[in-house]
Amino acid sequence: MELSTVKDAFEQQLSTVKDTFERVAKKQKLSSSKSQEVIDQVSHEIEQALANIKSVQGPMSPVDQKSILTELKDRLNAISPLSQLEGSLKELNIDLSKYPKVLEKTFNPDISKSYRNFDFDFHIVNQIIRSHFYRQGLFDLGDCLIHEAGEPEATALRSQFLELHKILDAIKVKNLEPALKWASTNREKLQLNGSNLELKIHHLQFAEILKGGNRAAALNYARKFLSPFASLHMKEIQKLIVCICWMGKLESNPHSMLLAPTHWVKLSEELTWDFCNLVGQSYGNPLSLTIAAGIEGLPTLLKLANVMAAKRQEWQAMKQLPVPVELGKEYQFHSIFVCPVSREQGSEDNPPMLMPCLHVLCKQSITKMSKDEDEEDLRKKHSNDGSCGRTHCFDGTAGGALAAVVVREATEVIITQPLRPSHGERLPTMGSLNGYL
Repeated sequence: MELSTVKDAFEQQLSTVKDTFERVAKKQKLSSSKSQEVIDQVSHEIEQALANIKSVQGPMSPVDQKSILTELKDRLNAISPLSQLEGSLKELNIDLSKYPKVLEKTFNPDISKSYRNFDFDFHIVNQIIRSHFYRQGLFDLGDCLIHEAGEPEATALRSQFLELHKILDAIKVKNLEPALKWASTNREKLQLNGSNLELKIHHLQFAEILKGGNRAAALNYARKFLSPFASLHMKEIQKLIVCICWMGKLESNPHSMLLAPTHWVKLSEELTWDFCNLVGQSYGNPLSLTIAAGIEGLPTLLKLANVMAAKRQEWQAMKQLPVPVELGKEYQFHSIFVCPVSREQGSEDNPPMLMPCLHVLCKQSITKMSKDEDEEDLRKKHSNDGSCGRTHCFDGTAGGALAAVVVREATEVIITQPLRPSHGERLPTMGSLNGYL
């Protein structure tokens, strides 16, 4: 998943370079064609002048030679080769001057200037790389890394991914026995997670029997293995059973999509997801995810490093980045909130608070602002750009009607009752706030 994200980002950058290159190539071809056209015109006039000179019988007087050359000069001036070439060459040079800039922007020659000194935990780095090799099925490489880096063996992790790859390799040759065995062994855990993986495996096995043309075997398989799922998945099972009536002409079956080969790919993906979930591993590859996030955030860091260098500020001495590095939602795993006023991360002591206008600030920012600011300044400051025009955020006093929400998790928001502190009074502490929850 992350690898595709990296690939998409890289292809997008290459697409910009390719478009610019094709534009330059097109202008170069036009310029070359125009140059050849002008050269042909000039050559034709010169050849015509030489032919006139040779056509004169007997010795030619200097006056006649001068007359022919003067006529040639006039013709060449009429052609005006330099004027014809100037326009196309100018357009070509403009695009040529832009192309190196695009290359430099896309393939920055020195990305090391965005690097900041951090104390890396090489033990964790080795673990991530080892996990990457095991996830890819490169167990010999993972074992070699552990041995040469002096890391402790991860026997459990290795055996888990070894089992997964054995199942996936069997699925590639349409052998569902290992997958069925694993799914039936972990049936209760899969059901608790809301997964119907076992039914999907039986679905594919049933489809293979149908394609084999054995009607009795298909009926027996449905009675034995599909019927236990009928209470929860009756509609899907009914569609599969109907396919028996179309045996021999399955391509005309109205439910032929249930027999499509794409279900094998989806099964591998879903089995990997469920397997990783049950063994406590992430579905995404941590190494690929880290690289993808780095690629997406690198342009911002490079630009920031250049700005800092221009202002003669020490990039390495900064404890915190002055601007956020925006990443996509696929890189957001925890409900970490950064206050737009104080630029501090929310915490248990300083939790995020939701105001009636749906602006979210940290508690300490709201407390300080409600105590120190008047209504207009408070409205402008909390919206960061003065864009909030909802007067119900404030009731005319400096402490206005500040309803609050404690955001416990990204998926769980607990709403409190409106809090109306009197003028100059601090907002309630978290202890008293719990009374509203």
